[in-house]
Amino acid sequence: VQGTGGSSAVSKCSAAARGYIQDRFLRLLVGRRRRRAPLVHRGYYIRARAVGHCVQDFLLKTQSRPRTQIVSLGAGFDSLYFRLKDIGLLHHTVVYEVDFPNVACQKATLIKRTKELSALVGDTGGEGLGVTTFSGEDYKLLGVDLSELSELERALEEAGLDNEIPTLFIAEVVLTYMENSRSDALIQWAAEHFSQACFLLYEQMHPEDPFGRVMQQHFSQMNSALNSLARYPDGEAQQMRFFEKGWTECNVMDMNEFFTCCIPEDEQQRMQALEPFDEYEEWHLKCSHYFVLTASKGMEPSWTPLLSNMTVPHRDGPVRTAGSITAAACPMHSEVSGLRRYGHHSVLLKPNVILTTGGFGEEDGHHCRMRNFHVLIKHAGCWKAGYVKKENPDKRWDGRLYHTVSCLSNSLALVVGGRTSPSSAGLGMLWLKFPETWNASEPDDITVELVSLQPADEPAALCWRHSTTEVIFKGEKYLFLYGGRSAIEPVLGDWCFLHAQELSCVVIPVEGPVPESRHSHSACSWKGGVLIAGGLGAAEQPLGSVFFLRELERGFQWQTVETHPPLSPRYSHTAHVHDGKLLLVGGVWIHSSSVPGVTVIDLITGLCLDYTINVEHLEWPLMLHNHSSVFLPNEKELLLIGGGGNCFSFGTHLNPEPVLLSLSDILASH
Repeated sequence: VQGTGGSSAVSKCSAAARGYIQDRFLRLLVGRRRRRAPLVHRGYYIRARAVGHCVQDFLLKTQSRPRTQIVSLGAGFDSLYFRLKDIGLLHHTVVYEVDFPNVACQKATLIKRTKELSALVGDTGGEGLGVTTFSGEDYKLLGVDLSELSELERALEEAGLDNEIPTLFIAEVVLTYMENSRSDALIQWAAEHFSQACFLLYEQMHPEDPFGRVMQQHFSQMNSALNSLARYPDGEAQQMRFFEKGWTECNVMDMNEFFTCCIPEDEQQRMQALEPFDEYEEWHLKCSHYFVLTASKGMEPSWTPLLSNMTVPHRDGPVRTAGSITAAACPMHSEVSGLRRYGHHSVLLKPNVILTTGGFGEEDGHHCRMRNFHVLIKHAGCWKAGYVKKENPDKRWDGRLYHTVSCLSNSLALVVGGRTSPSSAGLGMLWLKFPETWNASEPDDITVELVSLQPADEPAALCWRHSTTEVIFKGEKYLFLYGGRSAIEPVLGDWCFLHAQELSCVVIPVEGPVPESRHSHSACSWKGGVLIAGGLGAAEQPLGSVFFLRELERGFQWQTVETHPPLSPRYSHTAHVHDGKLLLVGGVWIHSSSVPGVTVIDLITGLCLDYTINVEHLEWPLMLHNHSSVFLPNEKELLLIGGGGNCFSFGTHLNPEPVLLSLSDILASH
């Protein structure tokens, strides 16, 4: 548990060094330096903002009081006291920090040895008295095990804590490591013994969905299990906990809500521009698995609770569902794995033959950008897997992610866009040429030739997370490139029509209301036009709109597809059209506590029905974002391939094998 404190201090220090948080004291308190990934920086940024927001709120609302105090439980190497003192917010506030005796001793030694820190505290020489390892006029550092409540109470009393003045307790990912009976007792003790108190809690929630399972497993492997999750799995359960333990006001919001409601737009944009970033899914999932809670009792109405002046967006519970679809591991005849990946693209080359290219995944036991071409062939009811041989082995596939592949015939496919790193430019277009005639029973028999197109061909192809969809205009085939993002533009809203034969951009008039810019949306061919659904918009917010680009005599027209109930905003899903129904599969959404399954939209009536995916037959968490899916019309089945990603600092999860969903029941029932 102490290790988690050290690790989080290193992460905060890395985030401060990159400008995410303003904190010049962390580097003085943290010995080792490591540069963390942008996703981890964002995670610690939102944590620091949430805690800082609530602490400053408490200090501002109690500034007319002659004395106030803050008790930071499990403070570790946090720099809160020094930051508040530095900006002049501690005129009449004493800060008490509590942690394990050896952590408190280490921190005390650091403060004494570091001029910049000791000068701010002004050592009064009170240390060595009982458990106090350091004592200044407005700062007391105590070495006590929080789970020993009577010892904690005695130590705080000896250090001068006053239970009659406004007191803020802070527990930032601390209580969850204690046994529930002990953390509950601490919460109750704080409510009973202090006449005017606030409690600020920041910790994890939603243990049972796929991301939550990976998160729990990580902490268990670190020998620091998250004990509170089983009894208090969500914000509502935590709220009830505080009410039952004697607190009269309590508010809770997850980090997606906090980011949207409590961080000004210009600050959101400043943070989003700090580093090249392309892990939106994991950022939103991380934020939906952490909450900030503030509870209070005996405080004046204008002070309580800390988040009361926020307009929290309406949070839906789990989406109402029309039923469930059972997921089954796909029967395979093969030792070839190669499908543990994300950000790849899968396409039906011809009936029963699926080609998967690119993405990031696992090969020979290590993680890398995938350079092989993977093929699945269905033969006698079972899928065989193998790798496609390259005709020109010297021409290497560049290992791109977030590209598209469009089949223009049995022997020709076009790769458009994609990226290697989010800081480099998109990759343009590439032909994949297959033999005119090939026997589709053995994966190893298939060969492919890679033919580069000059990058100058089409600037529109230098993007990723876009869509490429076949449309028909005046009997001619075109590829409609839409949306996405590039190294320069975080979100694109433009489009182009590529003539399927000549691959030149053709101007075709488009009328109607232009959809807002987006990437990671879905796009399907329908009636000669394109259906665009969802996506991530300009402010990194999921979209719930559905548009149909409809063919007219003189060009195309954007039309809004009204859905009822309204479609829950989502992105990073896949989509298919069958028999007048649009099927949306998986993805990420942030306004619901459940995870997206399959949504069926009737394109005639607009009726929108959600189905959960029943995963009881799978032995591993099924993460349905950055996956690919192929609809098999004869069997009315969906084959889900790959998916997953870097789950914050909890490790990478890749779905280990393809999954089959049988849709015959839900398609028949419509």
